[in-house]
Amino acid sequence: MSTPFQAKIAFVTGGARGIGAAIVRRLARDGATVAFTYRESGAAARALAAEIEAQGGRALAIQADAGDAAALAQAIDDTAARFGRIDILVNNAGVLRLGALDSFTLEDFDRTLEVNVRAVFVAAKAVLPHMGQGGRIINIGSCNADRMPFAGGGAYAMSKSALKGLVQGLARDLGPRGITINNVQPGPTDTNMNPQTGDFAESLHGLMALPRHAHADEIAGMVAYVASAEAGFVTGASLTIDGGFNA
Repeated sequence: MSTPFQAKIAFVTGGARGIGAAIVRRLARDGATVAFTYRESGAAARALAAEIEAQGGRALAIQADAGDAAALAQAIDDTAARFGRIDILVNNAGVLRLGALDSFTLEDFDRTLEVNVRAVFVAAKAVLPHMGQGGRIINIGSCNADRMPFAGGGAYAMSKSALKGLVQGLARDLGPRGITINNVQPGPTDTNMNPQTGDFAESLHGLMALPRHAHADEIAGMVAYVASAEAGFVTGASLTIDGGFNA
């Protein structure tokens, strides 16, 4: 079995479920020691860590709300103290709050920014003292950064668009350190947040070149590529994997 991340230390936010769990499994399968955060899904997080350990890998589940800057930075510091450094940071934690402008609350707007944007900046800043040459920072954005084809998604689309500007700017800061930073922008992906069945899913498929949801493992595969040595010349990019949603 290929282990391109042998001896690498990875940190994934929101890694207990959905795309995050698929990323944790893929990085662990490819040899990385993976620490990951969760907010409320304690049972799922512990089961995932146990699953990886049972397969001969190393995983650590840490309870921390990505929207809590102090807790997130502490989780990163604790992981680096335990394992010596962090080579790969995946900012996966995110919230999806939808609603028309006249009913969308300021609380929901602030929470969207807090988790989808501010947490990415907080984690990138916190990981810097622990990441050296060849480090990788990868954010899970969304194809909605480029196309929002239905009403009620303005705040969410804005939060994901913000990541594009953030990585373009931070790529300039991090390049001299030998660290890359990129976004992976999934389209509709089969998770609890966005299952592939139901009327809403069918309407999404009508917008796509490939009329189906992605599998979470497909998104994890793109993350694994961006984290790999093969992607050493890719930085400041937003890489879309959306089945032609934006085509």
